Amino acid sequence: METVIGKFKKSEYVIRDSIMKLLSDEEVARVSTTEVETPLSDGEEYLDLEYCEAGMHSAKAMTPPMGRILSEDSVSEKTWNAVLATLASASAAT
Repeated sequence: METVIGKFKKSEYVIRDSIMKLLSDEEVARVSTTEVETPLSDGEEYLDLEYCEAGMHSAKAMTPPMGRILSEDSVSEKTWNAVLATLASASAAT
């Protein structure tokens, strides 16, 4: 029997996988480069890939944990809109 926590984690993995499939090879490379701890601009939107269901965040004075960040500036506008649609769809399903 699957626990509520188990279902939540599974859902997170499905969302993350769906989002990563939206990225081109070039975008994946840019996101991977972000792991070098490049601070985001104040107010820049980003998604914490470890906690997708938490939705979008806006960068503040602090540097978010790199290595799991998908920032708006690291992908094309088309991809970003697809990511937002994927999150909205996942949110509506829960």
